[in-house]
Amino acid sequence: MTPMTELGAWQSGKIQAHHLDRLAVVYVRQSTLQQVLDHQESTRIQYGLVHHAEALGWLSDRVLTIDEDLGKSGSSAEDRRGFQRLVAEVGLNHVGLILGVEMSRLARSSKDWHQLLEICALFGTLIADLDGIYDPSQYNDRLLLGLKGTMSEAELHILKQRLVQGKLNKAQRGELGFHAPIGYGRRPSGEIILEPDEQARDIVKLVFRKFDELGTLNAVLRYLVTHHIQMGVRVFSGPHKGELTWRRPNRTTLQNLLKNPAYAGAYAYGRSHSDPRKRQAGRPYTGSVVTPPEDWPVLIQDHHPAYISWAQYQQNVRQLQANQTRADTLGITRQGDSLLSGLLVCGRCGARMVVQYHRKRHYRYTCCREATDYGGEICQYLSGPCLDQYVVEQVLRALEPAALELSLEAALHLEHDRAELDHLWQQRLERAAFEAERAGRHYRLLEPENRLVARQLAQDWDAQLLAHQQLQDEYQRFCHQQPKHLSEADKQVIRQLADHLPMLWAADTTTQGQRKEIIRQVIQSIHVTVAGDTEVVEVVLNWVGGASHRATIIRPVAKWTQLSNYAQLCQRLEQLVQAGLSTDDITQTLNHEGFRPPKQRQTFNSEGIRSLMRRLNLVPPRQKPTPETLAASEWWLPELARLLDMPTMTLYDWVRRGWVKARQQPNWPKHWIIWADETEIERLKAHRQQPFGEILRQRWRGEVPAIALMPESPNTSL
Repeated sequence: MTPMTELGAWQSGKIQAHHLDRLAVVYVRQSTLQQVLDHQESTRIQYGLVHHAEALGWLSDRVLTIDEDLGKSGSSAEDRRGFQRLVAEVGLNHVGLILGVEMSRLARSSKDWHQLLEICALFGTLIADLDGIYDPSQYNDRLLLGLKGTMSEAELHILKQRLVQGKLNKAQRGELGFHAPIGYGRRPSGEIILEPDEQARDIVKLVFRKFDELGTLNAVLRYLVTHHIQMGVRVFSGPHKGELTWRRPNRTTLQNLLKNPAYAGAYAYGRSHSDPRKRQAGRPYTGSVVTPPEDWPVLIQDHHPAYISWAQYQQNVRQLQANQTRADTLGITRQGDSLLSGLLVCGRCGARMVVQYHRKRHYRYTCCREATDYGGEICQYLSGPCLDQYVVEQVLRALEPAALELSLEAALHLEHDRAELDHLWQQRLERAAFEAERAGRHYRLLEPENRLVARQLAQDWDAQLLAHQQLQDEYQRFCHQQPKHLSEADKQVIRQLADHLPMLWAADTTTQGQRKEIIRQVIQSIHVTVAGDTEVVEVVLNWVGGASHRATIIRPVAKWTQLSNYAQLCQRLEQLVQAGLSTDDITQTLNHEGFRPPKQRQTFNSEGIRSLMRRLNLVPPRQKPTPETLAASEWWLPELARLLDMPTMTLYDWVRRGWVKARQQPNWPKHWIIWADETEIERLKAHRQQPFGEILRQRWRGEVPAIALMPESPNTSL
């Protein structure tokens, strides 16, 4: 007879008739699933409270058991649907008595416990444990229940502190167990060793080599998928626990592999912690925050065999962080025509400049940190193509001495890459042959009379043989597409690339991403400073290795007044106009003296000079037109238009279409002269009366042939 079966402590005058009219709720909870499996006696005792409720006067159908929180901690009510249901039932005035073995079963958080007490006191609900029955509306009972709740929370804190300290002490010795990551295994003694399977180890090494070569996680993933490479993973649980399975690579697996210090032979504990402020509602296991390596509680290097060095692990982590799109990092190469995204630094404020695309293939580099963060003005900007062109010229010039060495290294790299892929294929073939041989061995060891099993083993053997044959066919296709060794012709072609580096750079087969990667291999950063609002830009190239190069380039600007030598240009133009030079002579003189227009063009043209002269109200001396005597039946275009009673532009359009005989003066002002005798004038008047669409239809049918221009007009252009 246990104390819980004795009703002496339960007999109380606190139970009234209105309590019996409502439900008696038995709340059942165990903290973990392991306790549910191992501590079944405690669970049975909690379920046995139903009989005590009946002994206190409740009918069996008025006793409600809430056991939805088995296997859940009482530290919070966030994920406990049973506790939330209990509070809701009390708030609806459906509960007269709550029964539990002890108060810690209901809640181990003072916030949740006092909330329950407040609602029970408001609706007159009693609470009972193995010590007796309590009325939360009474002062003494409320005080005792509050003390029990505080002790329950303190007990949880003490238990957690003991567990955490025990884990920390064990981790400081490097003995706290964890699941061995991909590429590792464990001995029965608990020692971490490299994966016994050679192919699984080689694939892990391949991932690290490819990330060091390609630089991005997506590139490594695409490489593995392209070559049908799978990851060898040990199963942690289930009927196939400990077996090696082959799975498709995915981004999460590769990211965990690159960020895990275990591959550098280090034992790390406390790499992340839970932040309640970042926990998502309804998801109690979220809110994990990554801890910097310098704040890890335990870090033991050279703890077990390593795939990479600690320095390479740190470099991989830095590379992953740099690949993120943030304003203070270089980031990975992205789509777009700009070649210098991520490399440019504003020479005025030191912020990283960004790329802005406003039309297809039109972009500019802008420093907008002040405008974006503080609502200020844009610091500076410049056109992208002009700066890209200058940087490309400098990069190609710098690569010329090393071009031959790079080409030979590329040839060796291709051979090594193909040999590595061939080695993985050989391992896959060896594994497929072993599986087929094992299936055949199982079939041969079976008693021939046992046909029920023999048929299934025969099917398994056939399936393994078919898989082996298909893999051999795929390997043959691989060898045909990518031979293991480069031919002498291939090597010679690669060596010839040293003499054609600019041609290779401009080839259609070279992508913008490849060009960006080449630039990033030799240039660390580029500082750009625009001189005021002018076209002069100071550029400082910081090469990888510490050297720097300073130069000045010219950017296109939108206005004449933005030119740094605008005052000298206006003064010189006025002098040339006053000297009586023609527009062509002025254009040639300004280009020869080194003046440049504001736009992308490198030299002036006649139209640009005339535009600037009109802006400055400079009228060039004009030559008097040579008087010309019209021949018989010739008309000036405006005069003939007045005669035909039609707009001048309409007649000019007829000239363009070849509907009249016309010629243009060879010299200025190059007026149009039209031949029209009396018959031609009548014909033009008739055409004038017809709708324009009808004229086009007649031309289409060939009824009105086009009239060629007069042969004596050599400068005519329709």
